[in-house]
Amino acid sequence: MSGGHKAGRVATPGDVRTAPSNPALRHVLTHLITPLLMCLGMGLAYLGAFATPEPHHLPVAVVGAGPEAKVFAQTVKDKAGDKLDVRTVADRATAVDQLEHRDISGAYVLNAKAPELIVASAGSDMSATAVTKVFTPVASAQGVPLKVTDVVPPVSGDPTGSGIFFLLIAVSIGSYASVAALGAAGAGLSLKVRAALVTGVSFTVSVIGAAFAGPLFHLVDHGLWGVWAMSWLYSAGILFLGAGLHTFLKRWTTLAVMVLFVMLNFTSSGGLFRPELQNGFFGSLHAFWNGAGFVEGIRDLVYFGSHGLGRNVWVLAAWLVLGLAVMAVAGLVERRRAGVAAPVATGMAPSVAVAAALAEEAEEEEEEEVEEAVGV
Repeated sequence: MSGGHKAGRVATPGDVRTAPSNPALRHVLTHLITPLLMCLGMGLAYLGAFATPEPHHLPVAVVGAGPEAKVFAQTVKDKAGDKLDVRTVADRATAVDQLEHRDISGAYVLNAKAPELIVASAGSDMSATAVTKVFTPVASAQGVPLKVTDVVPPVSGDPTGSGIFFLLIAVSIGSYASVAALGAAGAGLSLKVRAALVTGVSFTVSVIGAAFAGPLFHLVDHGLWGVWAMSWLYSAGILFLGAGLHTFLKRWTTLAVMVLFVMLNFTSSGGLFRPELQNGFFGSLHAFWNGAGFVEGIRDLVYFGSHGLGRNVWVLAAWLVLGLAVMAVAGLVERRRAGVAAPVATGMAPSVAVAAALAEEAEEEEEEEVEEAVGV
């Protein structure tokens, strides 16, 4: 063009679309970290815990008196190695009593013409199956069929005994998914109000869990009040701990509760495989993790005459105490932060534009956190 002026190129909408926005790209990549870590963690946890179940010091008994029973028990032990812990008991009644106290997973009654295997599948269907696989070839070698007697079978509404594990999943999801909503959306509420909300939400989740266990799916045929109480104790422990952690972890709380109450929790609960069928890591977690306390507590209450129930209730109570402690520390930290922020706010108030931008950013973080939790 004339006059020494150069015509500038007018930007088109296509140019805007193709031009990368680094802040937007970083924003997306940052939010992809959580699901990718969940993928990695879930694969490691579930495959590590469930992919290759093998007996590991599985406790069994041989029923019989005299040298014959001891020799037979030692022979089974020598062939099995570390897979079995074999003991001898004098009579069938003693074996049944040990099964009902969950001291053993199965008992083989010596009889040349009619051998019998006694199990308690309500304690673990997988453990009963593992014991059956061990002793069936023993009877076959004698040329006689093996009679299997289940002295503690699960209720008709839960024929495999795995319904309690799925109840654990339902109550857990209702609990940890509520953590993001209470933590993010309720961040501006006082600690007392949030504690009241946690109590109310955990009560609601426990009622839903009891409804699943009782009238809806008949997973238990008695002890429903105890199932409800343990559901409330379990849910409250997750919610108090998660709500307290949110003060420190913010949007990373979702990942933290997934690690605590899914990856490590479901895999160590004993709902599908008892610790005797898992590796040492998940087997050791079973001794004190809250999911194991919930699953084994319900089994103790419903099937095993409350033997061991007190210990599992104490496990759930300990997690609740931990949650209350973390919540209390979070309250102290929040009050300290508020005390530091107060002089700044009174010294120089931010502009309206800056204040609006900060409010919008906080609202977006809350929505993203809740969406992450719901997506999980």
